[in-house]
Amino acid sequence: MGTTYHIAAVSGPEGPRRLTRLQTKVDALLAEVNQQMSTYDPESELSRFNKSPAGEWFPVSPQLLKVVHAAKQISDATDGAFDVTVGPAVNLWRFGPDKKRKAFPTDDEVNEARQLVGYQQVEIQSDPPALRKSQDNVYVDLSAIAKGYGVDAVFDLIREEGFTDFMVEIGGEVRATGLKPNGDPWKIGIETPADEVRQYDLVVGLHDRALATSGDYRNFFQHDGQRYSHTIDPKTGRPVTHDLASASVLFENCMLADGYATAFLVLGPIEGYNFAQEHNMAVFFQMRKEDGTVETKATTAWQKYQSN
Repeated sequence: MGTTYHIAAVSGPEGPRRLTRLQTKVDALLAEVNQQMSTYDPESELSRFNKSPAGEWFPVSPQLLKVVHAAKQISDATDGAFDVTVGPAVNLWRFGPDKKRKAFPTDDEVNEARQLVGYQQVEIQSDPPALRKSQDNVYVDLSAIAKGYGVDAVFDLIREEGFTDFMVEIGGEVRATGLKPNGDPWKIGIETPADEVRQYDLVVGLHDRALATSGDYRNFFQHDGQRYSHTIDPKTGRPVTHDLASASVLFENCMLADGYATAFLVLGPIEGYNFAQEHNMAVFFQMRKEDGTVETKATTAWQKYQSN
């Protein structure tokens, strides 16, 4: 996935040997997830689907189908603010696997890429698991939800191995259960938006929950004095322009927390907040102001969680 992972677990009397065995299984599982869902590996399951012709059912693993199905659910709920077919626009703006492109996109190129964007162009079949697309060049990119799925998959593996108190983090997306040896919940810092330094002004005590954050302060570029975020609005084919710098989502599982965090970064501080409130979701928003300060806003569900 092009990132790191971190697991903390209360291992019991077997100690290091038990953790060493666990790491071997975790590494194998993450390699499998990467082989299924990476857009950077040309031989991955997803890459092969992206190169497949339109109109034909392409057999996929149940795991890949599960993630695409979850993505479509988020897309339906957010009226397309989250869309895994936004890949052509992402690549056009130099945020995808192809780093060779240097020229700034033209309006014609953006409009051409937009014709390929639309999650409705991908169909799913459950039995046997398969995907089908309506245009040859439709390109599915699961980078905004696959890390969260990876966290959940590792989480389930560790629980199946008999651990009851542990925390899993992949690329900043986290899920935890149980308590630390001292009886405290797992403490996770939420980064304050800043381009050059890492600063954590808020710490969340995570207990039987997942936490995912999507932000614009690590992956962006400047052009003619304007900042361009890696978050692309599927409806415009262009980077978002509002002042929402990050959205953090608390949820029962990390796959949906991950996907919704990206959706909120597209929706923005007003529409995103209203959606989260309406659906009783625990979300923490951070907005970048013109004077360089950061304004924060939390939904009622987030405030209740923080007060417990």
